[in-house]
Amino acid sequence: MADIRGTYDDLLSAVPGKLAALLDAGDVGGSVAVFVDGEPVVDVWGGYADAERTVPWERDTITNVWSVTKTMTALCALILADRGELDLDAPVARYWPEFAAAGKDRVRVRHVLSHTAGLPEWDVPVTLDDFCDWPSATALLAAQASRWVPGTDGGYHSLTQGFILGEVLRRITGRTVGEFFALEVSGPLGADFHIGLSAEHDDRVARVVPPPGKGEDYAASAPGPDAEPASGTGVRVKDGNSVAWRRAQIPAASGFGNARSVALIQSVMACAGAVKGVRLLSEAGAGRAREEQFEGEDRVLGMPMRWGLGYGLFGTTYGWGGWGGSLLMIDPDSRMVVAYVTNQVREPADETRGLDLVMSAYEGLQGLRR
Repeated sequence: MADIRGTYDDLLSAVPGKLAALLDAGDVGGSVAVFVDGEPVVDVWGGYADAERTVPWERDTITNVWSVTKTMTALCALILADRGELDLDAPVARYWPEFAAAGKDRVRVRHVLSHTAGLPEWDVPVTLDDFCDWPSATALLAAQASRWVPGTDGGYHSLTQGFILGEVLRRITGRTVGEFFALEVSGPLGADFHIGLSAEHDDRVARVVPPPGKGEDYAASAPGPDAEPASGTGVRVKDGNSVAWRRAQIPAASGFGNARSVALIQSVMACAGAVKGVRLLSEAGAGRAREEQFEGEDRVLGMPMRWGLGYGLFGTTYGWGGWGGSLLMIDPDSRMVVAYVTNQVREPADETRGLDLVMSAYEGLQGLRR
């Protein structure tokens, strides 16, 4: 059996056992954390940080969590809304006047958070260089029209959501998303999560590994009718492993952390706005994430979805996953967060790892609550 390191409550031994099984089945590396009442009851890791399996995954190993990053950017927006600095019902153009071009004066901030703004992709070809060039990426979005009437339909805004929210945050605070996040969220909590990774952390990064039989040109994709982006091929494994990607602030996809840091930060949402004596949101402010904004067939993902404010809604829980397998699940009723972070990409049709780990955590939670 794979060597699993870290700590866990004996009642939740199924969680590290599941991680070991995933590694035994071929996964390269990963980490899992379960927090209850803002405290870790599982904090484990194992495997390797490189495809060659020569560098062990350590306690401080971090990796790209892809779209789990969206939940961090959404948290920043909810914090500003809770402070009264951001009106979720306001047009995006109130804060970013250039965004009103091409009839987008009707796009509200809540539409962006809930993937109903009608801007799931760029209308012109974009490249990794554009993703890494903030003025270029945002100017292109400001100039184009929505593909549908904002607020009337849902379609996953895979990369665009982060740029739109990030520019709104920048206009309000004068800081980039990464700067605001470090100052107001990860810094106060002491969480090892970064949007825009500096060179000093490079040696801790677990590089992304494509699915078995695939190479570094393997790209993200989705099955829905609007999934074939005008911007060309999706982001590739080799893009995520590039220095340019690590340095850039791509607020929907380029966050780097581990399961511990993801679970710690999002415990703020599970615990009514405060964790470890640090209050980031009022109880009402944290609860806004669960306000349903859309329910129906997501035209990009090609599946039924419920979108809240910055998070996907799943029954009484909410959260989101990242391309390749990383997952965040928040259960405010149980004050529990489950986070799974991995460098091993799997084919979407084969992806059940995060859900399996969540179910293992629930089995142990029943014992903790007795």
